[in-house]
Amino acid sequence: MAVHFQNLTRTQEIGANSYLLDDGRSRILLDSGMHPKGKGFDALPDFSLLGQALLDAVIITHAHLDHIGSLPVLMRRQPEARAVMTPLTAEITETMLHNSCNVMTAQRDQDGIAEYPLFTHREIDNSLRRWRHQRPGRRFELGRTGVDCEFFDAGHLPGSVGVRLDYPNLRVFYTGDVHFEPQTLSTAASFPDEPADVLIMECTRGAAPRPPDYSRQRESWRFAEAIMRTIGRGGSVLVPVFALGKTQEILIMIHDLKRTGHLATGIPIHIGGLSTRMTQIIDRHSNDVPRTHPGFRILDNMAGLVKTKKGERLTTAAPGRIYALSSGMMSEYTVSNDFAYHFIDNPKNAVLFVGYADPDSPGGHLRRAALGDEIRLHHAHPPVTLRADVEAFDFSGHATRDELVAYATRVRPRKLLLVHGDAPALQWMAQTLSAALPETEVIIPLPGERLRLDT
Repeated sequence: MAVHFQNLTRTQEIGANSYLLDDGRSRILLDSGMHPKGKGFDALPDFSLLGQALLDAVIITHAHLDHIGSLPVLMRRQPEARAVMTPLTAEITETMLHNSCNVMTAQRDQDGIAEYPLFTHREIDNSLRRWRHQRPGRRFELGRTGVDCEFFDAGHLPGSVGVRLDYPNLRVFYTGDVHFEPQTLSTAASFPDEPADVLIMECTRGAAPRPPDYSRQRESWRFAEAIMRTIGRGGSVLVPVFALGKTQEILIMIHDLKRTGHLATGIPIHIGGLSTRMTQIIDRHSNDVPRTHPGFRILDNMAGLVKTKKGERLTTAAPGRIYALSSGMMSEYTVSNDFAYHFIDNPKNAVLFVGYADPDSPGGHLRRAALGDEIRLHHAHPPVTLRADVEAFDFSGHATRDELVAYATRVRPRKLLLVHGDAPALQWMAQTLSAALPETEVIIPLPGERLRLDT
């Protein structure tokens, strides 16, 4: 039977990631995300493309919202589908979805988005009965589909995987989000190098060349210097972080920098809210997923950590402290966004970005701003004058474009589908890979496009 791929994203960018594999006998979805910039139903994948036929399963590669955010909506519409993910991803996903429900409820009340929340807490709880856990390195079959699968550690964040799907006459490998080098938190991806007929590959950093002299260690030392410079002049540091992955990465990095003498040991680090809950979950799995510091429990073993009490709202910064607060893009209604109102107008302070910030997000606006600019952090509040220093550091959880090209060259697929990237990233990857693999058909699937894979 023919195997078809269909891109359910609404736009050709990083957003509501979701891709259908259909061989006429089984229908399998790869991820079920929500677009971080979308509002209401427009934030969902285009599930209308699924038609009336039932899904057998949805494979969740990791628990970031652009890969899980629409899962309860999907499972409501697809009553027979099973969701398959690693045990750690399942535990994180449950918490992330309940938090997302709370955020959407607040947005409904404050911004009048009538369709919010798109799902309820009860729907999340009811869907758990149809979740199935699988660990990397163990082959499994997706129900009665006849498709054999195996997860492989992706190195993106704890619990993240790529997945290989073996049809009777076709091997497909989907990378999900991947990192091929060790991070402070997670070990490098452990992907198979044997040939695949079809490779579905993320392209997040396709438009971003990395300096040839880059090293993560030197970047961490530069980060430490910026912190000490700020604290030395009597200021404090705001580090906007994603609650999942980047918070834990930065906390362990700060721990290592203190241990090696690059940071003063007495500097307190504040975290709170969803970041604390995510850290608790990752700590519980400190010995059963690949970790650069196996067994290290951040909340128990890290000196100087200050956890914000439940319901406590940080509004002012004390000198000589680090505030690692979510969200990483400083989105409206988040702790980092609220905190920045009483922070960025102080010339002693500094905002240090350690991850991606969409150019249209409040964090993106702040990264591009010059001293003295008026920054609008929230549509309902007046702008704030930027007087604090702003710096950005490269601690990406995504593979470099050169590493992605090298991996595709080792796998040498007959078809290579490029996903999870903006237009410049996808175009650079397509041009480079077409030259490197002249016998491979390199495809950028358009939103809604249905492609036959076994020809």
